[in-house]
Amino acid sequence: MTAFLRLVRRDLLLAFRQGADAALVVVFFALAVLLFPFGVGPEPNMLARIGAGILWVMALLAALLSLERLFLADHEDGSLDLLALAPLPLELVVLAKVAAHWLTTGLPLMLTAPFLALLLGMDAAAIPALVPALLLGTPTLSLIGAIGAALTLGARRGGVLLPLLILPLYVPVLVFGVAAVDAAAAGLTPRPHLLILGGLLLGALPLAAWASAAALRQALD
Repeated sequence: MTAFLRLVRRDLLLAFRQGADAALVVVFFALAVLLFPFGVGPEPNMLARIGAGILWVMALLAALLSLERLFLADHEDGSLDLLALAPLPLELVVLAKVAAHWLTTGLPLMLTAPFLALLLGMDAAAIPALVPALLLGTPTLSLIGAIGAALTLGARRGGVLLPLLILPLYVPVLVFGVAAVDAAAAGLTPRPHLLILGGLLLGALPLAAWASAAALRQALD
């Protein structure tokens, strides 16, 4: 556990030293959401109706921005080879890097989303469901993204292949995340949708760690 936390701390320090990458994700998220009223019109009822979908799709795309370099920087400077030889299992190395990725991307997106929801005119009753939905959904996005980042490591056009590989796998998270917010806006309980998001997260934890570690071993051979 100490080695795991040290690796998370290391990745966080590297991310903060390159603060532009983390800031770029939040800026892209905010600007993309704010551009929607110019495209679909400023009609409040329409924006409130599609607000949950806008926020989730933009959060999904914003999370993609930093996924390509999840393992790439360590692979280029040789750190990944040392991590693979360390006593810490490679599966836990993957989870540590995913945790750092979520703390620098998913968490800021989750904290920014309620303010953008208010700007879109979403029902105030839906915002308390938006935060836990993102809290459960964004770690799953990072875990699934780690699989794609590991599979495309060293590929010539990895940045192009990565979205093609993982976007179809993002669909269940997107569907149930939007459904939870829409249910709360309609006066219904979002609990079933949040439970499914929680189940997706619990399933993604071991599967993503195992699949990503297997892909990394293949890339390092």
